[in-house]
Amino acid sequence: MDSLSILKKYWGHSAFREYQSEIINSLLSGRDTVALLPTGGGKSVTYQVPAMMHQGVAIVVTPLIALMKDQVEALRRRGIRAAAINSAMTLREIDIALDNCVYGDVKLLYIAPERINTPIFRHRVMKMVVSLVAVDEAHCISQWGYDFRPSYLKIALLREWLPEVPFIALTATATKLVLEDICDKLNLKNPNVFRSSFARENLAFVVRHTLNKLEHIARVINSMPGSSGIIYVRSRQDAQDIADHLRARGIAADFYHAGLGASIRNIKQNEWMQGKTKVIVATNAFGMGIDKADVRYVVHHQIPESLEAYYQEAGRAGRDGKRSYAVLLYNEQDSEKATRRIANEYPERETIERVYEHIFNHLQVSIGGGKGEIYDFKIWEFVSRYKLYTLTVLNAIKILELNGYMTLTDEMDNPTRIKFRVARDELYRIQVERVDFDGFVKVLLRCYTGLFTQFVTIDEALLSRLSGYSEQRIVEMLMELSRARVINYIPRRRSPLLILEEERLPLANLRIAPETYNRRKMQSELKVAAMLEYVREMSVCRGVVLRNYFDDNRAEDCGVCDVCVGRRGSSPAETRQLQRAQSIEERIIEYLTHNPRGDIHALMATMPLDPTRVMGSLRELMRRDVVVQLPGGELVLRPDGR
Repeated sequence: MDSLSILKKYWGHSAFREYQSEIINSLLSGRDTVALLPTGGGKSVTYQVPAMMHQGVAIVVTPLIALMKDQVEALRRRGIRAAAINSAMTLREIDIALDNCVYGDVKLLYIAPERINTPIFRHRVMKMVVSLVAVDEAHCISQWGYDFRPSYLKIALLREWLPEVPFIALTATATKLVLEDICDKLNLKNPNVFRSSFARENLAFVVRHTLNKLEHIARVINSMPGSSGIIYVRSRQDAQDIADHLRARGIAADFYHAGLGASIRNIKQNEWMQGKTKVIVATNAFGMGIDKADVRYVVHHQIPESLEAYYQEAGRAGRDGKRSYAVLLYNEQDSEKATRRIANEYPERETIERVYEHIFNHLQVSIGGGKGEIYDFKIWEFVSRYKLYTLTVLNAIKILELNGYMTLTDEMDNPTRIKFRVARDELYRIQVERVDFDGFVKVLLRCYTGLFTQFVTIDEALLSRLSGYSEQRIVEMLMELSRARVINYIPRRRSPLLILEEERLPLANLRIAPETYNRRKMQSELKVAAMLEYVREMSVCRGVVLRNYFDDNRAEDCGVCDVCVGRRGSSPAETRQLQRAQSIEERIIEYLTHNPRGDIHALMATMPLDPTRVMGSLRELMRRDVVVQLPGGELVLRPDGR
């Protein structure tokens, strides 16, 4: 069966979207492939279709467990055998899933990158017939990317173990530097690169400078009554507060964030997908894998951490091709918060050392011990005991992780699982004798299947909503049923796992590599500067700024953004802006000519100019390879830099 027939049979589509057919043919020919397709551009089909055409199983590496589960369920509904392994599963469940990949007819196996180097996976993958390896959200492997994850570096092991298997790397956003880094880190062999245009003609990008953001959000919503929209916020509390504010104004709004139980998140997401909820106020936990075509607007309450993140989130509007709006709200307080965020993300070395010592003391691991051990890490308990800020600890651990000392999983929620120990007849007898349990047991049986044959994940918040019991009472009843030996009960665990990659060292031997600190800090500063430059720029088309950032230098004015709409006739401001940028570039080159291996902060001190514009010009010189950043973070001119 050819690729189009597979598409028709399992997906019901009669034609491929742009580049999908070419990407599929590249994989079928055995070539390594890179696909840069916009959010909603149909990336998953490009590896799922060839997986159905080849013998064996396709391994798909993806960072989000929720997205992994959604993909597997969607494939199974289409009649395609798919499996996943993640930290919420028991060792026995993982064992069965991998056995099905070796001896069964599973076509797609979804895994988190942390699973790759585990002994059970390493042993089984050698026995599998692997058709291809797909790396989703591939920008996560690049230290130049906006969402770098050290665990993604382990994917290179798959290339080592499966040297003849074609790889495909997929992402929605990647600059030239990120693209080169993806190919290097995955050791791709002469890959075919398919890159769709970043132009979104139907999407109007708008920036509004305002002090009253809540009022402006309501204005956007009321200007498109009845339309679906997303409001992105940076904190869980903001999500709830803004949703409450909108509901008080008669708007059908709800909130969504990663702190909610899985079933509650699914209910909220489904109600929004079905149009019962018109506006979802969410952190960036919302959106991955969401395929709702009629989103008319995406509003950002605060500036995101980078243009990559912004473009991806804004791109969830207008997938049906109709006029839609990406509105970013900004005031100068956002600039101050962004600057503070950089400082928080990169604690001083002394702070990192203190966190390192406290962690090992907390775990009661002595010098020379601990390598390879895994611990439940209750971060709230740790920060309380040592009087530290949670954000400081998380960012210190991230630096230690980049240096190979430890790994903190981001799989925060291992949900409750139960299984009945008694047969149906015995359970019925218990319900008759224990009337106080009868109603609760009936809710369990109505909500979940398979409870008599396997462990099933349950959600206390959902059961509370359906039964009328408080969550505390539900936990108490589960414990009573467990003590009565009616159920096997594995309580919910909301702590990540801390994996010690190396033994505890004396502080004098602790090394923080410059490329994991100085270089990355500068990259973060450049990304924030690019974001601030975007919101402050009032003379150049928003679409042109975005597409230039992603190395699409053929960009033309979109005609629909706030800058284009506000422009009258020719714009001498554009000429002045270009001249100003050239002047700043010349001054940077002059500084580096006289100060080889220059420091970015010393460079900024020599220029009494808007730091955002200086950083923007520096980023442009780096994009053109005129200026390079050394591993330690120093800046140098290329020998032919002029």
